[in-house]
Amino acid sequence: MTIRVLLADDQALLRSAFRVLVDSEPDMEVVGEASDGAEAVRLAKERGADVVLMDIRMPGTDGLAATRMISADPALAHVRVVILTTFEVDDYVVQSLRAGASGFLGKGSEPDELLSAIRVAAGGEALLSPAATKGLIARFLAQGDGADDDRDAARAERLDALTGREREVLVQVAGGHSNDEIAERLEVSPLTVKTHVNRAMSKLGARDRAQLVVIAYESGLVRPRVE
Repeated sequence: MTIRVLLADDQALLRSAFRVLVDSEPDMEVVGEASDGAEAVRLAKERGADVVLMDIRMPGTDGLAATRMISADPALAHVRVVILTTFEVDDYVVQSLRAGASGFLGKGSEPDELLSAIRVAAGGEALLSPAATKGLIARFLAQGDGADDDRDAARAERLDALTGREREVLVQVAGGHSNDEIAERLEVSPLTVKTHVNRAMSKLGARDRAQLVVIAYESGLVRPRVE
């Protein structure tokens, strides 16, 4: 199945480079280009995009706002967003995940990394780039201002719906481990792990594994490590 990719960046030259790269792959195609977030949301609907490569800094509606709009629209529940950033501001990492992004990637990444990111996101996996370590994510999630206390408490209560095994799997997902790695750690089959992950996502209202990572930290199931 061909992965339908939408490019959202206010730099035409960069979009052009991404188009050439993506269209060179037999399993993906660029279905549209947007120069701002509002246009990205509109085109995601009109063109039936599977994955949106979303720049954060764009005029008007920025990438984070557009990502929130996509993740909140039931009609776009299948769309996965990969945030493109220079990582000049580390807090973008957490903001991206909270907005509903499936992952993030530095603009200086190698072409193969970008193509892999598209495939990973399209497959419903969480994309945690080397430049955004799990420790960084944990640190910023731990530095809340208290505004989300009610939401976090509600999420902690929702964890009660999980079975013991689902909680174990969720902890492993928050650690950035793949289904195969989790299966080996818990001595079960990858299919069993996938089933537990899908059930956890359904019970917690998570779009994908990236959202499970956020919930695991924000609910207190997984605690940040102090380096």
